[in-house]
Amino acid sequence: MHADKAKTIRKLKTVGGQIDGLIKMVEDDRYCIDVSNQIMASISILKNINKDVLSAHLSHCVYETLENNDPDDAKEKLAEIESIINKLNKL
Repeated sequence: MHADKAKTIRKLKTVGGQIDGLIKMVEDDRYCIDVSNQIMASISILKNINKDVLSAHLSHCVYETLENNDPDDAKEKLAEIESIINKLNKL
């Protein structure tokens, strides 16, 4: 992975803490809107992490493949990106 590992791990730990907090909120029968707001905050961070990872993939892996003039590898990398875009559209 070529994304900033320290930054990615920090954000993932933040989401992990939010998930732990969400579990406690549900166990404590907290107000539904409060729980929903925390879920949306966790989703937002995860989307941000995914954006960083995909951006790094494009900047490094895809760019490197195109620079190496390997048409088969380039097609594979572009198919991977297309697959991710299709998955993102389903969310």
